[in-house]
Amino acid sequence: MVIHGSEGRVDVADDAASTLRELSAQHGPLMFHQSGGCCDGSAPMCYPVGMFLTGPSDVCLDVVEIDGMDPVEVYMSESQFEYWKYTHLTIDIVPGRGAGFSVEGPTGKRFIIRSRMLDDAELGRLGLGAVP
Repeated sequence: MVIHGSEGRVDVADDAASTLRELSAQHGPLMFHQSGGCCDGSAPMCYPVGMFLTGPSDVCLDVVEIDGMDPVEVYMSESQFEYWKYTHLTIDIVPGRGAGFSVEGPTGKRFIIRSRMLDDAELGRLGLGAVP
């Protein structure tokens, strides 16, 4: 089972949700910012809310509701969003350490993004029309 975001742009795989519950119990409310290439390539970076400040050039892709936690907002820079706006993202977790500042670093795991193109129904619901 995968946890779906409210906008249909982001899902969270079960293993990632389990890790997020553990991290939330330790650090409080969490958020993601999809890295645009700094630090750990293009990895989703997870931070306690307030530790990474978003600005007017960041887009909130989705809000994911995970049982037992505060909602998790997922952001990406506006310029990066232009390249990714036709994709659906799934936040997952794998063994290994990332090179960034993401909160899961000490766990021996790292968050990753799995992506696919949005289907026609999803494109229509988001008001995007056909992929150019």
